[in-house]
Amino acid sequence: MNELMEILESMRPDIDFANETKLVTDRLLESFDIISLVTEIGDEFDVKVKPSDLVPENFDSVEAMWAMIERLQDDDF
Repeated sequence: MNELMEILESMRPDIDFANETKLVTDRLLESFDIISLVTEIGDEFDVKVKPSDLVPENFDSVEAMWAMIERLQDDDF
């Protein structure tokens, strides 16, 4: 999860990712942020984020993103 935190903090150092739980719901992350994040997640974790994964529940918190990454990694095996 450290790699994910590094990605997030480099993208948006103004957000407290460790404590925020409504990143998308509260519009802290915008659509451009999500697009950039999907690319970074795909490259860093060798997963493919599908359009069906692009829901607020998967991006509202670091924990939710990490759970999505783990699920996508499991899907590849």
